[in-house]
Amino acid sequence: MSDLRVEPSLRMGMVFAALRSPSFMIGLVLTLIFIAAALISFVWTPYDVTQLNIADKLKTPSAAHWFGTDAFGRDIFSMVMVGARTSIAVALVAVGIGIVVGVPLGLLAAARHGSLIDEIIMRTNDLVFAFPALLMAIMITAVFGPSAVNAITAIGIFNIPVFARLARGAALSLWQRDYVLAARVAGKGKTHISAEHILPNITNLLIVQGTIQFSLGILAEAGLAYVGLGTQPPLPSWGRMLSEAQTMIYIAPHLAIFPGLAIVFTVLGLNLMGDGLRDIFDPKLRRAR
Repeated sequence: MSDLRVEPSLRMGMVFAALRSPSFMIGLVLTLIFIAAALISFVWTPYDVTQLNIADKLKTPSAAHWFGTDAFGRDIFSMVMVGARTSIAVALVAVGIGIVVGVPLGLLAAARHGSLIDEIIMRTNDLVFAFPALLMAIMITAVFGPSAVNAITAIGIFNIPVFARLARGAALSLWQRDYVLAARVAGKGKTHISAEHILPNITNLLIVQGTIQFSLGILAEAGLAYVGLGTQPPLPSWGRMLSEAQTMIYIAPHLAIFPGLAIVFTVLGLNLMGDGLRDIFDPKLRRAR
C-alpha cells in the first residue's frame, strides 16, 4: 500500500476545486490585497508616514487623503499600508517559529510515543499553553522592553505547542499504516520514516493550521501593539493606531474605522482561505460538493 502523497492528477483536481470554492477565492483575494499593500509599501506610499504635518491634522477622507489624517497630520492610508507590512511580517515570522520548532517536536513525540521523550514534550507544551501570548509578552517586555521582536518571540513561542500537538496527533494515526510498517521492516529508522513518509502526509493539515495561526498572529500583534507591547513608534501598527484613536473616536471616527477594517478583512480573508483549504484537502468534503 502506498503512502498518501498527492498524485499529479489529484493535485490538478485540488486546483480546480480551489477555483470552484467561493470561500477560498474570496479569502485569497482579500489576503492578496493586503499582501500587495504590504509589498508596495516597501517602495511607495502616498505620503511619508514618519513626517508630521500639524496643519493637516484630523482631516476627513478626501481626494488628497483617501483615509484622512491623524492627530499629527500623517496620512492614514499610508499608515495602513505600512501597518500591513508590520502585521504580516510579525505574524509570518511567528508562525514560522511555530512550524520550524513545533512540527519536529510533534513528529519526535509521535515517533517515541509512550516514552519519556514524548511525556516531556507534551508536558512542556501544556506548560506553554498555561501562559497566553499576551501574558508571555508582558513577561518578555518586563525583561527586554517592548518591541516588534519581543512580540514575534511571544507569539512564536505560543505557536510551538499548537503545531507540536497537531503534528503529533496526525502522525500517530499514520504510524500504524501499512506503508510505514513496510518501511520499518525495510530497516528505516524512525527519523527517516518521519521525514520521508509521515511529514509529507500531514503537510495539508499543517498548511490549513498555518493559515489559521497566521490570522491569529495578526490579531495577537494588533492586541500587543494596542497595549503598547508590540511595534513601537515611528513604525505604524494597526493595533497602536486603534489605541491612539480611542480618545478621539467621537470627533474623528475615521482614525479607528480604517485600521479596524484592515484587521477585520485581513483576518476574515485568512480564515475564509483556511476554511476553503480544509474543504479542498478533505476527500470527504470534496465528494460531498
